Amino acid sequence: MKFRVERDVLAEAVTWAARTLPARPPAPVLAGVRIEADPLGVLRLSTFDYEVSARSEIPAEVAEAGEVLVSGRLLAEISRALPNRPVDVVLEGTKVNVTCGSSRFSLLTMPVEDYPALPTMPQVVGVISGDELTEAVAQVSVAASKDDTLPLLTGVRAELEGSTITLLATDRYRLALRELPWRPAQTDISEVALVRARTLSEVAKSLGSSGDVSVALSTGAGVDLIGFEAGGRHTTSQLTDGDYPPVRRLFPDETPIHAVVATSALIEASKRVSLVAERNTPIRLSFSDGQVVLNAGQGDDAQASEALEALLVGEDISVAFNPTFLLDGLGALGTDFVRLSFTHPNKPVEFTGQDSLEGESQTHYRYLLVPIRFAS
Repeated sequence: MKFRVERDVLAEAVTWAARTLPARPPAPVLAGVRIEADPLGVLRLSTFDYEVSARSEIPAEVAEAGEVLVSGRLLAEISRALPNRPVDVVLEGTKVNVTCGSSRFSLLTMPVEDYPALPTMPQVVGVISGDELTEAVAQVSVAASKDDTLPLLTGVRAELEGSTITLLATDRYRLALRELPWRPAQTDISEVALVRARTLSEVAKSLGSSGDVSVALSTGAGVDLIGFEAGGRHTTSQLTDGDYPPVRRLFPDETPIHAVVATSALIEASKRVSLVAERNTPIRLSFSDGQVVLNAGQGDDAQASEALEALLVGEDISVAFNPTFLLDGLGALGTDFVRLSFTHPNKPVEFTGQDSLEGESQTHYRYLLVPIRFAS
């Protein structure tokens, strides 16, 4: 095997493929990146850990076709550190020699015949805007659980219904929902997929800037897979098994009280007030006519308070939130104003965005946060 490739092209492709490599691979070969040099001038780089696969195709000057397996993380580090000149890669015996200008590296190969076959890309079921996918996944994944003992809640539920995809995530303390349009291959599609939030976030970040993203899905026969493709990059992931809790019903049908506050002002005030909030100590928000007062700390501990302008519709109300969860929701909105909709001081509060103080609430993104009970 012998080929030449541009340094930036190689570094970007190897880094992208190696991002899914396991920190502690169950087998040594799973720490590798498989390189296939095609005589037609295409270089394919692949990684697979039996759950998530990644494959990238880039142009190269291939003098001798071949296939090799080398350490993915090491190759990624080397390729990023090389000078900005063409990179020559040659397989000699059991070593791969990498030359770039006056820099030379020699990497040991691993038995490529022991490397598992990558799963076949499922059938494409539709296309979605990369920018919208990136934004939507970021908004929803903040609510996914980080507790691996609850694998169902570490995922994002994707509901594919006609021309709309709905993403849902919850960790039992908050719930995020985002609806976004897409172009399905069949207008009557009705499918559900539960994807690991970490995997979906990595896909959205890495493929979102490549324009439209093709979505592929295989359910009901054999291994359930979801796949994404854009800009010569392909990735697949096994779907999580299990019945996701019926979380949609948690959103209230009616909210007799709501308040509207400038989002950036509430974020900055929450950050300042939370400086005196010790771990797991809530921030209290007291809404009254024309203002909201934020308080944190009590008793002999450090205390802070700040008042902001707010529009209140309904009776005065006070709630307390985990400051991290509050800031996650506010940061995900992406609108100038936030509407907090209440049913009761101890019931979950719905956060939605709006463009002006007295404008209409936007419901394509909804964030539901459970308040913390506090002594009156």
